Amino acid sequence: MSEPREPLPVKLVASLFSEDSELIEKACSYLETFFGPLDWKSNEIPFDKTRYYEKEMGGPLLRRFVSFERLISYEEIADIKIRTNTYEKGLCVSGRRTINIDPGCISAERLILVTGKNYTHRVYLRRGIYADLTLIYQAGSFRGLPWTYPDYGDKAIIELFNGVRARYMEQIRRNGY
Repeated sequence: MSEPREPLPVKLVASLFSEDSELIEKACSYLETFFGPLDWKSNEIPFDKTRYYEKEMGGPLLRRFVSFERLISYEEIADIKIRTNTYEKGLCVSGRRTINIDPGCISAERLILVTGKNYTHRVYLRRGIYADLTLIYQAGSFRGLPWTYPDYGDKAIIELFNGVRARYMEQIRRNGY
C-alpha cells in the first residue's frame, strides 16, 4: 500500500502573448505583485505555430515565457489561473482579449499547464480549472505527448523549459528538499 505524502513545491511558470510588447511587460509586473519576483524571462518569441488567436487578438503575436523565484504548492495553481483570467478580462477591448496568460508549473517530472477547457487528457482540479499534462521529463529532457501543443513541443521551447527545470532542481537542492 502506498503512503500518501505531500509533493514537493513546484516552479510557477507562465506564457504571455500579445501583439503589444509593452502590454506583456506590464502583465509581467502585475504578476510579480501577486506571485513574487521573476527569476527568468525569455526573449520575445514570435507566436506563429497557430493562427487560432489572430481573429480575437490581432497579429503578429509575440510571446514571452517567465518563471518565478518563489516555489508554490500544486494547490495554488487553479487560483492562479483564475487570477490571470480576471486580469485578461480587465484588459479586453470591445470584448476581445489583448493578452493571453497561460500559467503552469514545472516539477522534476513534468510541465503542467492549467486551463478552463476540458478534454480527454485533462484532469479537473477545482473552480472550473483543469490540469493539462503538457510535457514529461525523460532521459535528460522534456518530451512532448500526443496532445502537446506544437509550440510547446518545439525543440527550442523544450530547451528553454529544460533550463527552467535546472533552476528549479537547484532551488530544491538548496532548500533541502
